[in-house]
Amino acid sequence: MWVYEKKLQYPVKIKNSNPAYAKIIISQLGGPDGEVGASLRYLNQRYSMPDDVNKGLLTDIGTEELAHQEIIGAILYQLTKNLSYEQIKASGFDVYFVDHTAGVYPQAASGVPFSAATFQCTGDPIADLVEDLAAEQKARLTYDNILRLVDDPDVIDPIRFLREREVVHFQRFGEGLGRLREGLDPKNYYACNSSFDKGCGCFGN
Repeated sequence: MWVYEKKLQYPVKIKNSNPAYAKIIISQLGGPDGEVGASLRYLNQRYSMPDDVNKGLLTDIGTEELAHQEIIGAILYQLTKNLSYEQIKASGFDVYFVDHTAGVYPQAASGVPFSAATFQCTGDPIADLVEDLAAEQKARLTYDNILRLVDDPDVIDPIRFLREREVVHFQRFGEGLGRLREGLDPKNYYACNSSFDKGCGCFGN
């Protein structure tokens, strides 16, 4: 159960529209390492976590990723409102515009629509947490690349905030993996899956 606070986690106040920026920033909505995939990944992985602390961690971070979707959506909306047809054509935004007008649609910068095939949910806690560590680094890299390509301070400010949160999430997942390993056989971290393997000494069974 969630309580929804009707404000952005971080403010977005972009004064100048720029569809060329929207074309690249959209990858952090529906791209392979974007916020839509992140929220779904963590909110689904949490069910098979063997301990309540890591379940809570995945719930918290997955919920925050929903908030990040809102921030990216607000950035995209503000970058593409009140565009002239000349701006749309000159920026190359016409390829997106013909399908979605200025609607906020989850896709990669390359134009590939969002797909759940971009993330895993294995039911194996080590595999899932290691994937989450990698996912946060890839998201951080995408934000780094966006920051290399934009020069509007109104855009840079919320993008930097989002980048910082990816770093924090990486740290929290590292702590979660460390906690998980404390409950495993130190001679073989991969000896069993507590959901299926009984009597192997892992997770107190």
